Amino acid sequence: MVIVRLARGGSKKRPFYSINVCDSRCRRDGRFIERIGYYNPMEEPSVVKVDPEKAKAWMEKGAQPTDTVKALFKKH
Repeated sequence: MVIVRLARGGSKKRPFYSINVCDSRCRRDGRFIERIGYYNPMEEPSVVKVDPEKAKAWMEKGAQPTDTVKALFKKH
């Protein structure tokens, strides 16, 4: 099963997340198929950048977003 999830980056207490398409069996920060955007909660207001064409293409192929990613897509 292919999912769209957040992968955490950044340093301690300064999170930065990339929005990745990956296999559901892979680890959170492990191997991914494609990076389609990022989310930076530390800026005011939070920054969400997503490539809409890639996101739409993966959703049409059957990729399932996690709850958090789904909420970020609704904001974006």
